[in-house]
Amino acid sequence: MERLSKAAQNELNNIIVIFLGTTVGATASAEIFLRWETIKIILLGLIAFSIGTATGVLFGKLMCWLTKGKINPLIGSAGVSAVPMAARVSQDVGAQENPNNYLLMHAMGPNVAGVIGSAIAAGILLSLLG
Repeated sequence: MERLSKAAQNELNNIIVIFLGTTVGATASAEIFLRWETIKIILLGLIAFSIGTATGVLFGKLMCWLTKGKINPLIGSAGVSAVPMAARVSQDVGAQENPNNYLLMHAMGPNVAGVIGSAIAAGILLSLLG
C-alpha cells in the first residue's frame, strides 16, 4: 500500500500534470491566453487564496484564545480549498514546533469545509451571472 501511495503522490501526479500541460498548451495560443483578463483572474485567485489563509489563521487564533489554548490556530490555515496540501502544511508546521502535534485530521475539517464553501460560492456566482 505504501508503494501505491507514493506512486500516486509522485509519479502518477507528474504524469497527469505533464499530459494536462501538454493538452492545454497544444490548444491554447499566446494571443488567446496571455490577455489582461486572464492575468486579472490569476491575480484575483492569488489575492483570494492569501486572504482566505490569513483570515483562517486569524480566526484560528481567536478560537485558540476563546478556548484558552485548546484549539491550535494552525488548523485555520487549512480552511482554503487546496485539498489535501493545506492540511499537510498545517501538519508539517505544527510538527516542526512540537513533534507530538497531530493536526492532520483536525485540519482536514476546515479543508473540506473550504471546498464546500468554494462550491457554494461558485454556484451562487453562476446563478447570478446566468
